[in-house]
Amino acid sequence: MSATAAHEPGRPLVIRDGLVLTMDDRHTVLRDADVLIIGDRIEAVGPDLEVPDGTLEVDASGGIVMPGMIDTHRHLWQTAMRGYGADWTLTQYFVWYYLEWGKRFRPEDVYAGNLLGAIEALDAGVTTTVDWSHGLQTVDHAEAAVDALVEVPGRFVLAYGNIQQGPWEWTAAPEFRDFVTRRMQGGGDMLGFQLAFDVTGDPAFPERAAFEVARELGVPVTTHAGVWGATNDDGIRLIHENGFMTPGSVYVHAATLGPDSYHRIAATGGSVSISTESEQSAGQGYPPTWQLRKHGIPVSLSMDTSVWWSGDLFSAMRATMGADRSREHLEAHSRGETVTHAHLRAEEVVDWATRGGSRALGLDSSVGSLEPGKKADVVLLKNDHSPVMFPILNAYGHVVFQAQRGDVHTVIVNGRVVKADGRLVGIDLAAARQKIESTVGYLMDELGDSWLTGMNPDIPETKIMDNPYTYTEWRGDTTSEPVSDPVSD
Repeated sequence: MSATAAHEPGRPLVIRDGLVLTMDDRHTVLRDADVLIIGDRIEAVGPDLEVPDGTLEVDASGGIVMPGMIDTHRHLWQTAMRGYGADWTLTQYFVWYYLEWGKRFRPEDVYAGNLLGAIEALDAGVTTTVDWSHGLQTVDHAEAAVDALVEVPGRFVLAYGNIQQGPWEWTAAPEFRDFVTRRMQGGGDMLGFQLAFDVTGDPAFPERAAFEVARELGVPVTTHAGVWGATNDDGIRLIHENGFMTPGSVYVHAATLGPDSYHRIAATGGSVSISTESEQSAGQGYPPTWQLRKHGIPVSLSMDTSVWWSGDLFSAMRATMGADRSREHLEAHSRGETVTHAHLRAEEVVDWATRGGSRALGLDSSVGSLEPGKKADVVLLKNDHSPVMFPILNAYGHVVFQAQRGDVHTVIVNGRVVKADGRLVGIDLAAARQKIESTVGYLMDELGDSWLTGMNPDIPETKIMDNPYTYTEWRGDTTSEPVSDPVSD
């Protein structure tokens, strides 16, 4: 076991001689600098720091030190089905999870997915993850989700949801209120809480009751907004006209919205969580990063679900850069012009993966940057065995386009070393594997002959093309409305 892996809680730790991306307000970059951690906080950042006797030293020479990354939208409960839906469209995802097999998940299956997904996030240097947990059909499922999160030494936010029941129903249930009181109040800053539900655009606005519960509890709402075939501008308008858009609101995807909706989000101080791999592949809409910059809307990044895509923010950053620049080039070409300078820079995307998340979650005073007094959520990217980790000439570009999860050398959360020398510390992967194998075996038995066809399921003749939500018969007919070419908007 390495010295770092054997780090005792409370012992001071210093990361020495790294290229430090502080991600502070000035985006200060320090070469050959140190980060001193005492307890759960960053004590100092700078070159040649003096440290207390007995401080454990981590050699960061040749590496990049950065804040822990923050994922603002990940369906952890689906991790047990990793890669199963690689060829799905969003409609097939709705069929499989909303109409058919998602309702078969037991509490132990939610636990297994959350456990593996939470471990996977830490391994990739994601120190804070929003568990967009819309598979909580019962409070027992919610208990299992939280049990898994608190077992893993990361920072998590439970975004409580239930795709099988109207949010106005499950938020009103006494057992839900009891769960919130018992499990989500007074838990410190390692486990946050949000409500997670979508707004269909039904003029009756039945979701009002759920927003009122969120307001009463003093917690933000995260919602899938601007998703082709599911949510649209009507939903944003209803939330705004009824006074429920707040600075803590997180709008996921926001890919098929019009200027009026972006103005409403900007005016009320909300933020958008971009899941570029998802939006490009599944069909929620073209990732709207240029629109968000145009309207001054804060951005964070997320990876959505491992049932399709990678579980790390390196891939999210890379995909986001590619999508934004591809759109910019195509738009210029359509006018007979050439892009000479890209508008979206690597530095901004790294900010979205760190500070963007901390701002969106209301945690910016404690995490998201490497500054004295902030919580010690720190990642060291270093891999002396890889030819890709040298030379490091453009640090932001290296993080976005060169580094990957295999280069995550050390991960520290709240002052605790959870990964050292490229290996997870104090985490029982064998136990997680056993739980996942049990869930996969159960689902294979449940699906029977549908196991293979489920990887490319047929679309039944239902309202799902115009409204995937099983708890309402209202139809929005969004799939019948043409939209303009995204590259010419």
